[in-house]
Amino acid sequence: MTKTLEKRGKTVDEALNAALAELSLDRDSVSFQVLELPRSGFFGIGASPAVIRVEYEVPDPEPEAPAPAPEKPERPAREPREEKPEKREKPERTEKREKPEKAEKREKPEKAEKPAPVEAQPQEPAPAPADENPEYAAIRSFLSGLLERMNVKAGIEISPRDNGGVNVNLVGSGIGAVIGRRGETLDAIQHLTNYVVNRGSDKHMHISVDAESYRSKREESLTKLAEKMAEKAIKYKRSMALEPMNSYERHVIHTALQNVEGVTTSSTGVEPNRRVVVSYVRPEQPSNKPQSREWA
Repeated sequence: MTKTLEKRGKTVDEALNAALAELSLDRDSVSFQVLELPRSGFFGIGASPAVIRVEYEVPDPEPEAPAPAPEKPERPAREPREEKPEKREKPERTEKREKPEKAEKREKPEKAEKPAPVEAQPQEPAPAPADENPEYAAIRSFLSGLLERMNVKAGIEISPRDNGGVNVNLVGSGIGAVIGRRGETLDAIQHLTNYVVNRGSDKHMHISVDAESYRSKREESLTKLAEKMAEKAIKYKRSMALEPMNSYERHVIHTALQNVEGVTTSSTGVEPNRRVVVSYVRPEQPSNKPQSREWA
């Protein structure tokens, strides 16, 4: 079930923090839209706070338990039966026939023991090719040592990019520790790799580090989020603020909406809380002024 809560504050962040404190929720559990942006006014006159509407999910109410079934009436106890007279014992026969001996039971063959399941072992890093160029070898050497310090066993796949850069994809089990929250750890690994490999080199080579195609999946989800926020901005004719993002993710949002009519995007705030705001733009109306005519 979705519920909403409106909050005011001097800034959008202050109103959002007040709503999160009242709901006892974190930023990832809610979404919000900006109803009114703050205005400073002229010497304090005409100033107005920021107004936001926060949407959050609450569990649906549990259905009522069915009423207990009516108890069945207890059956009356039966009266004890009268004892029947004992039967007369029959005279035992003097001769008894000998029963044939039972055939020996056949022994069942023992069941073959099932082999124990083999536990899946973590993927070992693939060895570097013998003819690998020095730049690729430097990337592989640095990442291998870093992953070993992180206790992560992953394969390192290196391939060239069209623009002259290098793509690095890490594959293996337990790769979540390499990605981190919203890719923060992966971004740090990419930054360190670029710094170490390009240090002291005359030409700069851009190295993109990915893990199990996380970046392409993240770009797809950000594009869908941007389209959804644009639809809300056009529907409610208001500005919609997104969650704080890094510069790369903000670039994905701006690119996804740059050709969408009716909305415009801008960035606000200071790192690391800088966010994208999707604003509604009214369509231009044709002028009602009469057109002048030239007489011959």
